Amino acid sequence: MIRTQARTRKRGMLSYKTRKRLVPFFYVAPATFLFCLLMLFPMITVLRYSLMDGAITKKDAAFVGLQNYVTIFNDPVFWQSVGQTLYFTVMSVIFHLLIGLAFALLLNSQRVDPLIRSILRVLYIMPWLFTAVIIAIIWRLLLDPNGVINSILMTLHIINFKVEWFSSTKTALHALTFANIWAGYPLYMVSLLAGLQGIPKDLYEAAGIDGANEFQKFRYITIPQLMPIIISIALLDFIWTMQVFPLVWMTTGGGPIYATEVLSTYTYKLAFSSYEFSRASASAIFILIISMGATYFYIKHQKAR
Repeated sequence: MIRTQARTRKRGMLSYKTRKRLVPFFYVAPATFLFCLLMLFPMITVLRYSLMDGAITKKDAAFVGLQNYVTIFNDPVFWQSVGQTLYFTVMSVIFHLLIGLAFALLLNSQRVDPLIRSILRVLYIMPWLFTAVIIAIIWRLLLDPNGVINSILMTLHIINFKVEWFSSTKTALHALTFANIWAGYPLYMVSLLAGLQGIPKDLYEAAGIDGANEFQKFRYITIPQLMPIIISIALLDFIWTMQVFPLVWMTTGGGPIYATEVLSTYTYKLAFSSYEFSRASASAIFILIISMGATYFYIKHQKAR
């Protein structure tokens, strides 16, 4: 009974109004705790490592300020990986959009038989079902010097020798980008197809009455209606492609001679091949800053909607 009275007095310390205000915080507390534990804490740890000399490998690692950033900025391989990452990312985003939009328009066209559209929908979405490991194996086999691609090109007399697509410094980055484009366009196709099916037909009928041709309908109705979707998925795709690691690692490993080195493989090699965890942390923070820049524009665009 004494305990019950004590509990009653304790509950009385907070007014009903205060307890009501605290309820939303209790609801978000588990998610906030997990975010701090799984996201914020590792980010702060990596940032701290980037400011230390010999993080993890030395027992008494010293604070060196921005020295690790200066070191990686003076590394020509780092800037080569930055340029190749931007090429890989920008080309992937552009061709994801173009191929995804073309396939979405095809699947939304009433001129194509419904049965054929259903079959094409299954075929076009298949690359999205494969994991990065399977995609890497498929393209390593297809682009092997003795593979199908070389055989077809030689039969058509487009090339007269066996190209080593992933082993040549001239073709490796382009081949890798092509494989990533093939793997990533279904996201755009599905999103844009849903957007196309949501455009009111009245707009096209009104444009037709006004004398607009098909190209004008596409330019002044379809593209403006799809623009919010295009901007959203393009920004997300940019962030995701910037961080692609499995496909690069399992096809070329960043080689030959750094020809396909991107920021993710550069950072991985620093950490787990050279055991330079401090410099790897500095490189990871650089990737984080670029990704946060794209995230800022994405959030700003979402708020504007």
